[in-house]
Amino acid sequence: MQTKYIVVLGSLLSGLGKGVVTASISKILDFYDYKSMPMKFDGYLNYDCGTMNPFRHGEVFVLDDKSEVDMDFGTYERFIGTDTDGSLSITGGKLFSELIAKERNGDFLGRDVQIIPNLTDMIIEKVKGVSERLKLDFLIIEVGGTVGDIENSYFIEAMRQLSLLEKTIFVNLTYVPKLSSVGEQKTKPTQIANRALMQLGIRTDIMVCRADGKLSSDVRDKIALFSNISPEMIMEDQDIRNIYALPSELMAQGMDAAIFKAMGLKKGKLNIDKVNAWGKTTKQMGSHKRSVKIGVIGKYTKLKDSYASLTAAVEHSANAMGVNPEIKWVESDLINDRDAARKLLEDVSGIIIPGGFGKRGMEGMLNSIEYARTSNIPFLGICLGMQLMTIEYARNVCGIRDANSSEFEKKTENPVIDLLEEQKHLDKKGGNMRLGSWPIKIKEGTLAWEAYASTSANERHRHRYEFNNKFREAMRAHGLVLSGTSPDEELVEIVEWPNRKGIGTQAHPEFKSRPGEPSPIFNIFMKMAAAYARVKA
Repeated sequence: MQTKYIVVLGSLLSGLGKGVVTASISKILDFYDYKSMPMKFDGYLNYDCGTMNPFRHGEVFVLDDKSEVDMDFGTYERFIGTDTDGSLSITGGKLFSELIAKERNGDFLGRDVQIIPNLTDMIIEKVKGVSERLKLDFLIIEVGGTVGDIENSYFIEAMRQLSLLEKTIFVNLTYVPKLSSVGEQKTKPTQIANRALMQLGIRTDIMVCRADGKLSSDVRDKIALFSNISPEMIMEDQDIRNIYALPSELMAQGMDAAIFKAMGLKKGKLNIDKVNAWGKTTKQMGSHKRSVKIGVIGKYTKLKDSYASLTAAVEHSANAMGVNPEIKWVESDLINDRDAARKLLEDVSGIIIPGGFGKRGMEGMLNSIEYARTSNIPFLGICLGMQLMTIEYARNVCGIRDANSSEFEKKTENPVIDLLEEQKHLDKKGGNMRLGSWPIKIKEGTLAWEAYASTSANERHRHRYEFNNKFREAMRAHGLVLSGTSPDEELVEIVEWPNRKGIGTQAHPEFKSRPGEPSPIFNIFMKMAAAYARVKA
């Protein structure tokens, strides 16, 4: 059938969960065997989010095709179980860069270049181009920010124009607060927000309400009246323990029927096998009898969104191991010596050090790694964590006391971690790291081989620095296991401690972890952590 479009907008507040709602809609359509895909617009004028601090924007998610995209793409992939690509990520920076390039190239000779129609036409062309290339039944478009933002106003206008050309419905995610002083839910903010949408020429087809508690029938009727929709087109989105349960929660309220009604389609045949498989996986999560506490030592722990995919990967693998995960977040700056590491981490059964950039907090992470290695606590190092794992081993096992990374100390005499050769002559920072999916050659008999059950794997990367090959033999001689390399063996991709308690990967395996298909590296780590927890108990 011809592609139909669902535009997901947010009003009143950011952070209400448009990404989860968008992913849930795509999952619901998958339950009916429709081919759908999420798309995201972000209004910032950065070309992508690759150069942003995690405190500003949360995690940077990396795709197979080397695109650095918004963290919502991690949510999309974990829900729909399908890889996305960079064409599904549109930013203000990309749009204006392309528009100005066209103007400089003479594409608009004799005409002034304007937001309407030139920019909006280009947006519609991109949206329709993606749906045609992927042969989609539905394209679900999440508009970042909130209605009323200057940054997304032209994109919302483009969506209004799209609705004049193609079958398009609008889903409005809003917030219904409950004031403790009066003890009742208030609909006025939602009324005002919906009126703002109407002023833009857009009529809400389905309303999704984040609310403190269940919507009363009076509140639902009032919202319906002022939004020009029937009450059955209003869905509740209460806080739930497991976000993967949201598709089922929305379907129980009739979200699938509402979508088909708004689209003018007959309700199709539900694929019960898909529904049951998803329900089984999500129902198990967090419901196990035993829990395992994992310490995550990072630089950005004050904003948990900085590690969204890591948290998800821990949850997926814990579920596969039959345990509930309990994450203990530890800011690396607090661990100023080995005693501090012991005091902060003695109650955990596994330690993870995730990716990051810059010198701050490095010594705290190194102290944590030494504590894990000497105490035989299961350890997982990801990207920066793998690099620091190598530095700690060089210093404390190989006797290279001043071992360091040239990222932290440019003039270090022993850069066991050094800048990739192809990175040394770059003068720009955006989009030119070692990005995307790369193959890994795995040595038999290692933890990595046990994890992947194969001598090869593919994982996504995002880094500029790498294991320095000048130190390979010295590290091997002291027992460090180089268990994964690039196929040509030029790059070290995975390292392991000889006690088989620690593994580090230059890749970001968390980016490919999904509820029913956990990351193999996280699986082997959680298996070790669960065993350690049983011994401690």
